[in-house]
Amino acid sequence: MLRALIRRPATQAFLAGLIGRYLAFCYRTTRWSLIGEEHMRPFAERGAPVIIAFWHERLPMMPMLWTTVSRIFPEAAHWQPHVLVSRHRDGRFIGEIVARFRLVMVHGSTSRGGAAALRSLTRVLRGGSPVAITPDGPRGPRRVPAEGVAQLAAFAKVPVMPTAAATTRHRLLPSWDRMMLPLPFSRGVLVCGPAVIVETADEAVLAAIGAALTEACDTADAWAAGRPAPEARCV
Repeated sequence: MLRALIRRPATQAFLAGLIGRYLAFCYRTTRWSLIGEEHMRPFAERGAPVIIAFWHERLPMMPMLWTTVSRIFPEAAHWQPHVLVSRHRDGRFIGEIVARFRLVMVHGSTSRGGAAALRSLTRVLRGGSPVAITPDGPRGPRRVPAEGVAQLAAFAKVPVMPTAAATTRHRLLPSWDRMMLPLPFSRGVLVCGPAVIVETADEAVLAAIGAALTEACDTADAWAAGRPAPEARCV
C-alpha cells in the first residue's frame, strides 16, 4: 500500500516539491567555488552548443552549475540548458525536481529506443543550446556510460564537457549509484573539465568520456576533502 501511495502522481509531485525546496536551501547556504572556468568560458561567452555530462550520482548538486555560469557570464543568461530525462518512473520524478531550477526537460532515453531522443537533442544543440546528460542514468550500471552520449556528440558534431560537484557536508545514499546528497551550511565545488572532442562514436571515445567524468569527480572529491586540487574561484 505504501508503494502504491508513493507512486501516485500527487504524492510524487509533493515529494518533488519538498526535495526541490530542500536542495534550493542547500544551494543558498553553501559557499561555492568553481574549478575549470577556462573550460566553460568559450561555450558560455559565445552561446555555443555543448553536451554537459556528469555521473548520475552528482545530479542533486548540478543545477547549481547553471546558476554559477549565469553569474560569471551574464551574456549566457539565455543559454538555457536542456536536460534529458528518462520516461522511466524514476526519471520522471527526478525531472520534476530539476525542472524547478529553470532547466528545460527533454523526455526520452539514449539507450532504449533512443532515436527520437537523439533527434530531439540534436535539434536543441543545433539551435545553440547546451544539453545535460547523465550517461549512466537512470539505473546504471554505475559510472558506465551508455553509447548514446557518444552517438549524440558525433551526430551533432559537438564536444562533451565532463563536469562534477561535491560538498564538504553530504550523505551518500544507499542507491545503485551511491548518490551524493548535499547538506546545508557547507562548502561546495563545481568542476568543469576539458571538453572531449568526438568525431566517431566508437568504444575508445566512450571510454575517454567515462574517464573524463570520473576524473572530474575525483577532482571535486579531492577539493572537498582538503587534498591537493586545481585552483578554484569563489563564486
